[in-house]
Amino acid sequence: MAPPAATPARRARFRLPAPFLLSLPALLALGGALLLPLLGVAMLSFQGFDFDTGITPGWSLANYAELARDSLFHEALARTFRIALIVTALCVLLGVPEAWIIHRMAPRWRGLMLLVVVGPLLVSVVVRTFGWMVLLGTNGLLNQAMLALGIPGAPFRMMFTEFALILGLVHVMVPLVVLSVWASLGRLDPALLRAAESLGASKAATFRRVVLPNIMPGVLGGALMVFCLSASAFATPAMLGGKRLKVVASMTYTEFLNTLNWPLGAAIAVLLLLAILAATLLWTRLVERPALRRLGAA
Repeated sequence: MAPPAATPARRARFRLPAPFLLSLPALLALGGALLLPLLGVAMLSFQGFDFDTGITPGWSLANYAELARDSLFHEALARTFRIALIVTALCVLLGVPEAWIIHRMAPRWRGLMLLVVVGPLLVSVVVRTFGWMVLLGTNGLLNQAMLALGIPGAPFRMMFTEFALILGLVHVMVPLVVLSVWASLGRLDPALLRAAESLGASKAATFRRVVLPNIMPGVLGGALMVFCLSASAFATPAMLGGKRLKVVASMTYTEFLNTLNWPLGAAIAVLLLLAILAATLLWTRLVERPALRRLGAA
């Protein structure tokens, strides 16, 4: 006697959801390319190190205890997030009006200006940073120009300062805010602007009460992206900050490739990752969600 046919309910019980099956290749690729290396770094951070024998077997929290007592690490961590916050604020202040101006341009100029804005992203980070070194050096173009103008105190020391780091990071991070806000402006209904103008609203009032609430998701998303990338940046701080002005990423590089203390470098990398994740969660919970909720209610 043949077994009874499976009912539709029984077949549905063992069927994997279609979204999971469609995303399974991406999840496997992400796990292999990102999660497994991060897991390896995290496991390495719990191992010991000896300058004679190298990495020693065993598991302990000695590396994290050492960083908890290290005032140099505390200073580098505070500098990293201070610079990231300043860069984020400057990028938002520059990028939002820039995106709005480009949006209001004639179509024949709009594409050209977008190409100019994203230009820094098309150049290698090393080449771009070398350009800033040429500009900001003691005998660089900026100091030579100030000497020619007779500015008192010139030449100024600009290289290997936080000013140089912030300037170099803002140069490459502003396009991220512009593109994020640009995408939000593309979804803005032009009828809203015409309605505001017909009701007698000024351009400033229209931007503040109509445009800004609609592009706020793009502003917040761009700001978060700039903050994370600035806090984890390595090449620009290493070249413009030098050995004296350390950030967490450059400390990780030093431990891995100079002192060869891989477990301590792994611990620094893990703490930087956790700090960025914590800042992202706090931003999402305390800033982004309340802001979008208020704008939705308004």
